[in-house]
Amino acid sequence: MNAYPFLLVLHLFAAFVFVGTVTFEVLFLEPVQKRLPTDVRKALGAQLGPRVRAVVPWAVLALYLAGLGMAWQYRAALAQPFSSAFGTLLAIKLALATSVLIHVVVAMSLARRKRLRSAVRRRVHISVFCHMVGIVLLAKTMFHLSW
Repeated sequence: MNAYPFLLVLHLFAAFVFVGTVTFEVLFLEPVQKRLPTDVRKALGAQLGPRVRAVVPWAVLALYLAGLGMAWQYRAALAQPFSSAFGTLLAIKLALATSVLIHVVVAMSLARRKRLRSAVRRRVHISVFCHMVGIVLLAKTMFHLSW
């Protein structure tokens, strides 16, 4: 049985949750929060924070496990990534995904130790958002570009 279609759907749904959450935070929540009264901001954080912390780590785990399973199918292209446009773009996509994972692990570690300040969190969100825009563009173009 070919697991690739299952991994692809799992990867897409997990990406939907993770990318959607970060996009919502960067484009909507963070800019709006600045204009909310302190008590509303705290109440919003108290309600959203636990839900995000309960769902997003599982989505990230599914995203990366499915991504690794899918990447295994392309191990020949990854063995010589600069021999084809597909291999090059996939290698760049994997490098960006690795960077996102490092961002997430560092942010979670800082948060657990109560050292994740709002300015750092904002920079991490923007960086992850930009990485994810690149990943999505690469995912949609790597099967269609050649050189």
